[in-house]
Amino acid sequence: MAAELDLDADLVTLTRAVCDIPSVSGDERELADAVESALRRQPHLEVLRDGDAVVARTNLGRESRVVVAGHLDTVPIADNLPTRLVGDELWGRGTVDMLGGVAVALALAARVPAPTRDVTWVFYDHEEVEAELNGLGRLVRHHPDWLACDFAVLGEPSNGGIEGGCNGTLRAQVRLHGVAAHSARAWTGVNAIHAAGEVLRRLEAYEPRTVDVDGLAYRESMNAVLVSGGTAANVIPDECVVTVNYRFAPALDVAGAEAHVRELFDGFDVVVTDAAAGARPGLDHPAAAQFAAAVLAVTGGVPAPKYGWTDVARFSALGVPAVNFGPGDPLLAHKRDERCPVDQIHATYAALHAWLTA
Repeated sequence: MAAELDLDADLVTLTRAVCDIPSVSGDERELADAVESALRRQPHLEVLRDGDAVVARTNLGRESRVVVAGHLDTVPIADNLPTRLVGDELWGRGTVDMLGGVAVALALAARVPAPTRDVTWVFYDHEEVEAELNGLGRLVRHHPDWLACDFAVLGEPSNGGIEGGCNGTLRAQVRLHGVAAHSARAWTGVNAIHAAGEVLRRLEAYEPRTVDVDGLAYRESMNAVLVSGGTAANVIPDECVVTVNYRFAPALDVAGAEAHVRELFDGFDVVVTDAAAGARPGLDHPAAAQFAAAVLAVTGGVPAPKYGWTDVARFSALGVPAVNFGPGDPLLAHKRDERCPVDQIHATYAALHAWLTA
């Protein structure tokens, strides 16, 4: 029986229903179907679909249009579904990253039929995997008109506060080369794994920067995240690969980030395997300033930087200012004990409702 979502249910019930439909990257179809079906029941919305990305929009002829977007996929389940309510926290995969934000957006899409600005609601697939699979990127390529807007909000977890822009991300392989030999006659070979020691020492000594970008302080990081090498327990390995992840402030573009990595590993064979530019905060843009004023009047606090990469960068590349705003602590994203305070779900809804109806 196909899963169904009741967009009139209370927020916690709706969030649990969204999270309890498994939607690990590549397996979003059931949740996308439920989202599409629920949105098609709303007579004020035009509903469109590309693959497992669902778009719904109002067409009221308002002076401006905004996008509110969220991804439907999660990282793999770790014995943390179905969801459970423990005190004032909702536990389970997706409650933080980012189906809590998706549930808030779905509720608003149904309950605010006449917003003061036209709204395009975007629910997309494949965010938690390689950039080339990203459903929002696919919409940019196939249907850029679906994403046309003056301002965008991405419901990524931000502890219920506004997080501007995002760091960029780059993955590179540092490839070490040796000569294979029998381990009993090791002197006839060259051990590639041993050669990785210098790579790791450089990383250990590396001091990541904190970079001020438009008034927000972005912390960078450079880390070895994978090490692979060797073919058998009695063979001197002729190859070793250290995979490095660099999270760089949006003051740098991808070319600048690559140059920094190559400088750090000068003398080694470095191959960049994946990269995505960050996004500057853009909070000085009038539409972003209006959003911040409306939201902070409800939530309080001040804008902060987003350290992880998010799809605000895709909107930034389109010339659209965008911010992250959603329930959940980013530090709990992807963890086995992922959980979101119920009051943050309600507060995020209230703030967005105030903005859309002001």
